[in-house]
Amino acid sequence: MADRGGDVTEDAPGHYTAELIDVCEAIWGEGFLSPGGTAEVGRIVGSEDIRGAAVLEIGSGAGGTAMALIEGQGAGYVTGIDVEDGVLTHARQRIEARGLTDRIGLVKVVPGPLPFPPDTFDVVFSKEAILHIADKQALMAEVFRVLRPGGRFLASDWLLGSRPPSAAMEAYIAAEGLDFEMATADDYRAAMEAAGFDHVVTRSRTEWYRREARDELARLKGPLGRKAEDRVGKQFVDRNIAIWERMIPVLDAGEHCPTHLSAVKP
Repeated sequence: MADRGGDVTEDAPGHYTAELIDVCEAIWGEGFLSPGGTAEVGRIVGSEDIRGAAVLEIGSGAGGTAMALIEGQGAGYVTGIDVEDGVLTHARQRIEARGLTDRIGLVKVVPGPLPFPPDTFDVVFSKEAILHIADKQALMAEVFRVLRPGGRFLASDWLLGSRPPSAAMEAYIAAEGLDFEMATADDYRAAMEAAGFDHVVTRSRTEWYRREARDELARLKGPLGRKAEDRVGKQFVDRNIAIWERMIPVLDAGEHCPTHLSAVKP
């Protein structure tokens, strides 16, 4: 499960229900729909200095990443885009409660080009959202267009280890039920380079998430899961346990590859 959003995603059918948001936040922290929370946002940014930067976040999800970029990384202003009304409403509530409405703005987007002029942003950031966008080359061309010269693309995403995916990987993707459009590291690199980016880097995070996923599953089967049952019901929690049980073997096999991505617009 991951944040959804982007410029070429089909209009949202509302995959991220209130129940799913509740479970994701219980596992990954307030405002987060994907692993690692605030610490992982910091690792994606790495040694880059984004203090004062104008940031576009593709796939703003429940708002946690935008808040981490402001509070933890010193970004100047974050414009978050997403396709689902439910997560946008939830994120706005989180952001307002944190007193950050003057530094974070959220926009619902529709299919087509990003609704921003060229050379608008210092950073385009995304956390486990691009896997929902089928045309990586179209997306990377748009990211390149809206970045200022010298601007940086910083992201994490869930990638395929190879093509074609095995039956186990296909079964896992189907179990997620979230319109995954996963691609390989080579696919991402080719899309970034075709768009004109320099200093393209892909860095696997699979070993890290193999450990995290086991801990997440243990917590779902333990007190966290039992507590979540009070809000979303036992059937919903059991369904998510089954998803994790399908995910861990494909992580172990190297087919499911969480990866950091970065590039620079010349």
